[in-house]
Amino acid sequence: MTDLRPTEADLSMMRRALGLAKQAGAMRETPVGAVVYETATGAILGEGYNRRETDKDPSAHAEHIAILRAARAVGDWRLNHCTLCVTLEPCPMCAGLIVNARVGRVVFGAADPKGGAVRSLYTLLEDDRLNHRCEVIAGVLADESADRLRAFFRSLRAKGADQV
Repeated sequence: MTDLRPTEADLSMMRRALGLAKQAGAMRETPVGAVVYETATGAILGEGYNRRETDKDPSAHAEHIAILRAARAVGDWRLNHCTLCVTLEPCPMCAGLIVNARVGRVVFGAADPKGGAVRSLYTLLEDDRLNHRCEVIAGVLADESADRLRAFFRSLRAKGADQV
């Protein structure tokens, strides 16, 4: 694990992902947003936000949706030339998809101490035993990402919601 710095494009895309997270929260979805962009050009290839409740689909995570859209946009499942920016550290399912899609770089905001598979609980994206590793930049706009999540869950608790 090396300490890399985010590029201006990473910061811009993370701000866009935060906007997508806000959309998710407005739909009463966990506010996580993701953007896949072509690293060299900055062209957005796919984006998404959590839709598990809306779609009744346990796999409808922001990064899952963004990666599928990016693969369709480029006409290939290999996304070596791409960066994924996501507001929350990817879970094991999404980390597995990142490895299988060969995403070149991952930039994430808030750490997920209960489910993170990039740095918190596991380091799947940099595991030498796997056939693909990617560059990871953690903690980009982490406070904004974490604040959005905390506010969302605080609001749900205040309303007495029991499922998220």
